[in-house]
This record gives sequence, C-alpha cells and structure tokens, in this order.
Amino acid sequence: MGHTFAKVKFFDKEKKNQKDVDLLVDTGSTYSWVRRTILENLGVVPIKPRNFQTIEGKIIVRQIGEALVQYDGESATTIVVFGEENDKEVMGVVTMEELGLEVDPVTQKLKKSKALLAI
Repeated sequence: MGHTFAKVKFFDKEKKNQKDVDLLVDTGSTYSWVRRTILENLGVVPIKPRNFQTIEGKIIVRQIGEALVQYDGESATTIVVFGEENDKEVMGVVTMEELGLEVDPVTQKLKKSKALLAI
C-alpha cells in the first residue's frame, strides 16, 4: 500500500498570512501536525498543551491551536498540533472530515466524501 500526500494551504485566522505545506495523510492521526516554526510565522497562537501517546507508548506534550486550512477549493478551521523538529507533518482525520475528504482505497488519493445522515 502506498502513501497519500496532500499539498494544503494554511492561513492564520484573519487570512493575512499563508503557507503551502506538503502533508502525509495519516488516517491514524486525530489531528494535523505542522512544524511550530511554520505556525508561528503564520501568527497561529497556541491555545493549550495536550498529551499525545506515541506508537511506543511514550507520552509527549505538544501545544495545539487553530488555523484555517484549504485543500482543493475547500476551507475549514481546524485544530493543529505545533510539531517539533523531529515530528512528522501529517493531515489527520479531523482536518479530513472538516474538509469533507477521504482517502480513495483504490487510487490512494484524497477525494470528496459524501456526508451521511444517520436517522
């Protein structure tokens, strides 16, 4: 199975600053992780620290904040993790859902998902 990458655009909340970022799409990650330096340069402000458990079971602490993200003409405000130097930059499922996206299992590319009504 291959990897899926997405070139997304991040903005600060006022859309004054923007940055294109190539992210690995990670359906096992809740939130999107972007380098702290990128987020700080955009003016994204940390809201609070959050604990995360690594695959090895270790607990690490990272700051989270909110940023505007855009992909394929769709925009949404999403929670972002302020990644440190050795952290991978990824698009997590919260951002995917906020943008109405899913990974196509055949093409390994992002595609628009259908919203389902549960009644």
